[in-house]
Amino acid sequence: MNNDRLRKQIDFIIEIDKLKRILRQTVLMDCSRQENDAEHSWHLAVMALLLSEYAVECGIDMFRVLKMVLIHDLVEIDAGDTYCYDVERMHDQTEREESAADRIFTILPGDQAKEFRRLWDEFQQRRTPESLFAGALDRFQPLLHNYMTKGYMWKRHSIKKHQVIERNQPIKEGSSLLWAYAEKMIDNAVKRGYLSE
Repeated sequence: MNNDRLRKQIDFIIEIDKLKRILRQTVLMDCSRQENDAEHSWHLAVMALLLSEYAVECGIDMFRVLKMVLIHDLVEIDAGDTYCYDVERMHDQTEREESAADRIFTILPGDQAKEFRRLWDEFQQRRTPESLFAGALDRFQPLLHNYMTKGYMWKRHSIKKHQVIERNQPIKEGSSLLWAYAEKMIDNAVKRGYLSE
C-alpha cells in the first residue's frame, strides 16, 4: 500500500480496538458484568450530546468535548484502568498514562498525533470550559452507575461518602446543575444504604 497516511490511520484504528478489552471498576447498570473502556467512552459521548445545555459556560465547542471524551481513555490500552479510589495504584498513574500517550498517539500521522495529544493533555489539565465539562461527565457517569447498581462497587471496595464527595467535586466546575444532581444522588445513596457514611 502506497498511502502512508492511510496506513498509519488504519494502524491506529486497529490499535484502539484494544480499548474494548480494558475492564473498568464500573459495572453495567444491570450488574451483569464490568463495563469496558470503549463502552464508557461511547456513553460519555452520548451524555455530552444530551447534557450540553448544562455546561457551566454557554457556547462551548461540543465537537471538541466529543473528541476529548472519545479519546481520553485510549492511554489505558497500555496503562490499564486505575480505580479512582485506589490510592496506592494512583501514585504512578500520571507517569504510566503519559508514557502510553507518547506511544499510542504517535501511531497516527504527525498532524493527527499532535491534535490527539493536545486534546488528551487538555482533558488531563482541566483548564478550558470544554475540558471541565468533559471531566464533569467522566466523573458523573460512574457515580450514576454506582447509584443505579445500589452501590455495587462502593460496597465491594468499602467506599465512604466523604470519598465519593471528594472524588466527584470537580463535576461542579463543568456543570453546577449536574453537581447538584450528584449531591442528591450521594445523599440518597447513604439513606438507602448504598454508601456508608
